[in-house]
Amino acid sequence: MNTNRELNYRLFVQTEEDFKRTEIRSEFARYDDIKNGDIEKVRENIREIKAHYYEGKGMLSDSLLRNNQYHFAIGVGIIARVCIDGGMKHNIAYTLSDIYIRRGDKCREPQELIELTGTMMLDFAERMAEVRKENSVSLHTRRTVDHIYENLHRPLTLKMAAEHEHLDPSYLSKLFAKEMGIPIKAYILKAKISTAQNILIFSDFPIADIADSLGFSSQSAFAAAFRKITGLTPMQYRNRYSEEYSLRTKDE
Repeated sequence: MNTNRELNYRLFVQTEEDFKRTEIRSEFARYDDIKNGDIEKVRENIREIKAHYYEGKGMLSDSLLRNNQYHFAIGVGIIARVCIDGGMKHNIAYTLSDIYIRRGDKCREPQELIELTGTMMLDFAERMAEVRKENSVSLHTRRTVDHIYENLHRPLTLKMAAEHEHLDPSYLSKLFAKEMGIPIKAYILKAKISTAQNILIFSDFPIADIADSLGFSSQSAFAAAFRKITGLTPMQYRNRYSEEYSLRTKDE
């Protein structure tokens, strides 16, 4: 299909309307802020984007909602690839991209996409800050973190983690706490509870099954650990936050 005629017409209209696209260097500077995990700079960029969202953007659809959805999907895709280049695991980046594009697809008002853009940018930036932090620690600590997430279904202990790295438990304990700023036992529990929070919101798996799948000795032990960190029981957490999520996506 020959697009020269339409291209020339569009370029003429843009000239007549004095339309100027956002410079690519400026656009990618914002992507670099996300890649670098510069959270404060990203917050500043979000405020600027919200104030001037349509400036420098082409109209990709006659529907303003669809136009925003297209721009959102393009932006998420680029940010995911930029973050992979910065060290984020590709399966995490692409899956996160899929999640946000699906959320964008379910928005019903143009303004929702603008708000979601800020949420998405900050989410990627915060994750990249963690990636950069992890990349600054020793190989033993990085492998221990990976081992923890790969074995959340097991009742992990410091001794097991140390055996995996062929290290003395006391040495690994001091090294991990120094580099991660949190004792390894607390990190394991935090990882399990964080995973449980997502399962509770986005699935209807029975709480007993969640407890078992995360290596807790019993449902009561899981509930006690969950409440200690979140201040809520698993059922209270599910009722509160799954309802909030449903309200946000009621027009899905």
